[in-house]
This record gives sequence, C-alpha cells and structure tokens, in this order.
Amino acid sequence: QVQLVESGGGLVQAGGSLRLSCAASASGSFVSIMGWYRQAPGKQRELVALITRGAITTYADSVKGRFTISRDNANDTVFLQMNSLKPEDTADYYCVAQLRGINYWGKGTLVTVSS
Repeated sequence: QVQLVESGGGLVQAGGSLRLSCAASASGSFVSIMGWYRQAPGKQRELVALITRGAITTYADSVKGRFTISRDNANDTVFLQMNSLKPEDTADYYCVAQLRGINYWGKGTLVTVSS
C-alpha cells in the first residue's frame, strides 16, 4: 500500500510559477515510476509528466519547455516545477506512483491560473 501526500497548488497569474510536491509513503517498498496527471473541469484526466527511478522523463506536448519533473529517490518524493503558466493549465493535479505494476493516486491539488 502506498499513500501519497501532495502540496503546492494554489492561485497564480498567467506567466507565473508554482512547484508541486508529492511524497509517497511506501514503507521501504520499491516505487518505480512517479508523476503527475491533471483533470480540468469537464475534461478527462490527462498525463502531465512521468519520471522513472533512473530519471527518464516523459512530458505531455502541452507542457514541454515549461514544466520540469524531478525526483528524490531517497525519500520517494516527486516534484513538478511549473513555469510560464497559462489559464489552460488550470486543473486538479494528481500525483501517481507505481509499485509492483499498480498505480496509486493522490487526492489531488488544485492549480488555478488567472488571465
């Protein structure tokens, strides 16, 4: 069982920055992939970024060059640095962690970007 605790969401003006954090409590188990998805009102949940334990990253085209995902393996914590935010980035952001092929999800943190 993995519990995920997210932090860092909030309200920011367009062009601003936010940093999201997510800590996984996995009781010493091996968490492989960690990352972020987001879901805007009335839309499906979509991938934002993923990172493997070996720091291989994947980004959605819509955030490439603006968002950076990073990871602290020692503490099973993943970060999402979001720069040059746009109103269309407004969404609930969900942390995901994969352990033994099973995805665990956080409760989500709201990011609101005003124009």
